[in-house]
Amino acid sequence: MGCLWRKTLPFFLVFVTVYLHEASLQEAAPAGPRKPFFERLRRLEEQFRRFQAVTLTHLQSVASNYNVSYNVDVRFRSLAEESQAVAQAVNQSQAVVQGELVQLKAWVRKLQRRSRKIDTRLRALDLALGERSQQQARERKAHEAQGDALQDSLARLEGLVHSQGARLAALEGWLPVAHPGITALGPALIPAPTQPGLLGPSSLKLQRDRQELQVASEHRGPRQDSSAPPQGTREPPGSGSHRVLNGTATAPKDPPRQAWSPREPGEICGVGPTLIFPNASTKNVVFLSPSFVTALRAVSFCSWVRTASGRLGTLLSYATEDNDNKLVLHGRDSLLPGSIHFVIGDPAFRELPLQPLLDGQWHHICVIWTSTQGRYWLHVDRRLVATGSRFREGYEIPPGGSLVLGQEQDSVGGGFDSSEAFVGSMSGLAIWDRVLVPGEVANLAIGKEFPAGAILTLANAALAGGFVQRANCTCLERCP
Repeated sequence: MGCLWRKTLPFFLVFVTVYLHEASLQEAAPAGPRKPFFERLRRLEEQFRRFQAVTLTHLQSVASNYNVSYNVDVRFRSLAEESQAVAQAVNQSQAVVQGELVQLKAWVRKLQRRSRKIDTRLRALDLALGERSQQQARERKAHEAQGDALQDSLARLEGLVHSQGARLAALEGWLPVAHPGITALGPALIPAPTQPGLLGPSSLKLQRDRQELQVASEHRGPRQDSSAPPQGTREPPGSGSHRVLNGTATAPKDPPRQAWSPREPGEICGVGPTLIFPNASTKNVVFLSPSFVTALRAVSFCSWVRTASGRLGTLLSYATEDNDNKLVLHGRDSLLPGSIHFVIGDPAFRELPLQPLLDGQWHHICVIWTSTQGRYWLHVDRRLVATGSRFREGYEIPPGGSLVLGQEQDSVGGGFDSSEAFVGSMSGLAIWDRVLVPGEVANLAIGKEFPAGAILTLANAALAGGFVQRANCTCLERCP
């Protein structure tokens, strides 16, 4: 109320001043007929009422404006709070969208890299299939030419046999006429026992020739079929006398049995620490440090392996800045189950058969490669199961990259994918910068002798986190 009185007081003073001024003017005016007192009082009352109405209206407008201004302030404060909340929500949504965009870009780059890898591998497969079809066509033509040559030779031989048979029949018919003491008894031309002295020199020579032919045919045994196709083409033996027939690996004979067999339970002992990869998490990764410190023109990778997922993941991955697949052993992209891709300098690779590893038991594998003629070998439990040549001939694996066990790298030290992870156990892993000969592989598999010159072992393993466990088991069958 005090505030209202202060606001209405000026209006009241103005009204009183105006009224007094009017009264003074009326007094100063010339005398005229005076109005009645009640009339003047009535007008004054009406003016006061009008003033009161105007004042009340003004006060009401002032009060309404005050309420509106107060409500506007409250509304402004609520709007400010709402705008701040909206700004925070927008910032959070922007951060989430930014993170999702980063992940999406990473996935797009990864898909692009994989699509490029798949394209290059498909081109390599097309090229290999084309070369194989051309080789088969050439071999088929060579076989057809050999068959035609054999048929021509057989026809000539048949002609010669017929001519010789005709001459022999003529001679047999001529002998009784020329020498009545000779009796033709088939192919042996046995002389008549009653007249041994009547044989001439030509008859004796013919008889000796026939007897020599008969003896030679008895010692020669059954004649081989000359029209049978050749069984295969033998490749020149390399180190370890490995053999390839028609591009298919043939294993040499098993070496003599040692004190224990690696396939018998409870007998694989003293092979060193064991790494256990319990699941396909991308955090389950092991780095070998340092990696390759010098360039490699040959490499031998050997390890005891037991798979737990019924599939082959990535055993080894070596990545550099210019190529994330410099040296890889992984089974995700293999066309056949139980096969593994042996990659050296992507996109070049060879598909190696490792079906025995899918039984969930311990197996010893050795993958060996040399740039000399591009030769490579795969040993499983001391047996040579695959070999070949012209794979990265003259190539050199550069040093200074990232060497990882259990994951496939799409970038140096990262870019892992759970679908390519290894699930199982590794033990006795070692890498050499030379070619191991079959005797060394056999001795390593039976625990007889560890080859000299290993450049990396599990002693160089550094666990990067995740659920990978390192165990020291006396025998592999006792490992969890």
